[in-house]
Amino acid sequence: MSASPHVLEDPPVAAGTGRFAIRGGFDLPPLWTLDEISGPIRVGSEEHKQLFCRMLLDTFNPYRPAVIAWPRLTEPELARLRSLPFWDMAIETEGNASLRMQAMSESCSDPIIREAIALNAYEEKRHKVVLHDMVSFYGIELAPEPAYLRPSDPQYFFLRTGIGECLDSFFAFGLFSLAKSSGFFPPALVEVFEPVIQEEARHIIFFANWQAFEAARCGPIGWARFRARWLRALLAQARSRLKVAKSVDKPRLASRDTAGYADQTNFTAASREKVGVAIKPRAFMDLCLAENDRRFAVYDPRLLRPTLMPALVRAARPFVGRPAAA
Repeated sequence: MSASPHVLEDPPVAAGTGRFAIRGGFDLPPLWTLDEISGPIRVGSEEHKQLFCRMLLDTFNPYRPAVIAWPRLTEPELARLRSLPFWDMAIETEGNASLRMQAMSESCSDPIIREAIALNAYEEKRHKVVLHDMVSFYGIELAPEPAYLRPSDPQYFFLRTGIGECLDSFFAFGLFSLAKSSGFFPPALVEVFEPVIQEEARHIIFFANWQAFEAARCGPIGWARFRARWLRALLAQARSRLKVAKSVDKPRLASRDTAGYADQTNFTAASREKVGVAIKPRAFMDLCLAENDRRFAVYDPRLLRPTLMPALVRAARPFVGRPAAA
C-alpha cells in the first residue's frame, strides 16, 4: 500500500479482465459461475475455497478513478450533495477497511485467499480515492483525516470490517436505489457510483463464504473459538451503530474503541432521512430486501449469501407499521 492516502497503485494481482464487471449504465453484470466445478459444493472444501476466491478475482472491474468524468451539477444538486453528513465517515471507513484487509492478506498463508483479500484491500482503497476525488471536485469541506492505525489483530479486525460491511450494505443497496429513483442524485452521478455499490456486493459475498470456510475447517474447539471471535466482532459493530443516533448530525463520528481504532459507522442506515424521500419503514425494508437479492443474483448460486440482516428485517417486518393497539 502506498504511503500516500489518495494515490492508487496498480492492482496487486492479475485479476479478471472486467468481462463480468459493470460496463456502464445501471444494468448489473452478467451471471458469473465457476463452470470448472460442477454440482453441489461442500462448505469448507477446496472447491468451496476456489469458488469464493475466484468469484472475487474473476469479477474484478479495472476502472481507474483518475479517468472518471465527474458530471457538472446544478446549484440545487450541489446543495443536496453537500448537505449529506456522511462524507467524512465514508472516507474514513474505506481507509480503515483497506488497511485492515491489507493486514489480513499479509497474515494469510493460503495463496489464493491471500490474493483475493489483497484485491479486496485494493478495491477498498479505490473506493476511498473515488470519494476523495468526488468531494474535491465538488468542493465539499471535510474535517482532517485521522491517522489510520494498522490493526494489531488482523483476523479480528477483518471480522469486524466484514460484519460491518454486511450490515451497512444491506441498507446501502436500498438507499442507492431510492436516491436513483427519486432523482436525489442526477443519473450521471449515480452511474459513476454503480460499480462501487456492486463491488460491495462482491465483498460481502466473499466475506460470508470466507467465514463459513474458516469455521468449517477449525474442528470443534477451533470452531467454538472462531464463533466467539465472530460474536465479539458483531457486538462491537452493533455498539458502534448505537453511537450513530447521537452523532449523525456532527461533522465526524469521532468515537474510538479501546484500542484507538475508529469505529466503522453505519452512515448508510443513519442517512435515510437525509435523502429527502418520504418512504414508510416497511416499504424501505421491502426495497432493501429486493435490492439485496437482486445484487447477489448475478453470482454463482452455490455461493453463500449474508443472512443476518435479511433474517432480522424479515422477522421485524410484520411488526413495523402496524396500528397501535387501542
